[in-house]
Amino acid sequence: MTESEAREEICRIGRSLFERGYVHATAGNISVRLDDSEGGGFLITPTDACLGYLEPARLARLDAHVQQLSGDKASKTIALHRQIYRAASAFDAQTRCVIHTHSTHCVALTLRAKKTESAELLPALTPYFVMKVGHVPLIRYHRPGDPQAAQEVADTITRYGEAGKPIRAVMLARLGPNVWHDSPAAAMATLEELEETARLMCLSADAPEPLADSQINELRQTFGARW
Repeated sequence: MTESEAREEICRIGRSLFERGYVHATAGNISVRLDDSEGGGFLITPTDACLGYLEPARLARLDAHVQQLSGDKASKTIALHRQIYRAASAFDAQTRCVIHTHSTHCVALTLRAKKTESAELLPALTPYFVMKVGHVPLIRYHRPGDPQAAQEVADTITRYGEAGKPIRAVMLARLGPNVWHDSPAAAMATLEELEETARLMCLSADAPEPLADSQINELRQTFGARW
């Protein structure tokens, strides 16, 4: 993907997420890690930008050391995104996009979470959640932009990957999910499946039964599910 294509795609994804209620006001951000052939570095949405009204030329352009080269002031979450790229690329070398939102049902589940409950946002509720999303570790609350959160996310990605369970998402308590994939479109699809599964969980009067181990193994063998 060229830099020009990445700029257009970030704006398209941002508008789609905003129009469908996955983000609101100036919440959320999107970044793309550019190929070396495009000069490397990153594009990221500007600080306090509404994802529904992004302009390609105003996206923040950063070098490989996250020093800003052009565009509006970069979102402070570039520090977190950079850590995600670094950690996730060890297990998925083609990791190219990170999306963060404050998706309603995902955040709502973190408000219900108790310290004694699982350290993951959701169990294996549906086959498509298992196939398209996978494990979503719950990261304890940190203030927005806290560097400790970035380090905890990176350590979590590494821990899961080394255990043979590479992940594509984490959930920041009270803030929202971060998802990543090899393109903006693929990252958005992961986010959509995650939020829809969280919505199902919120709508269930009783805690639904997760898929059985045998059913999860069948998804691994048939579709290569990463669970």
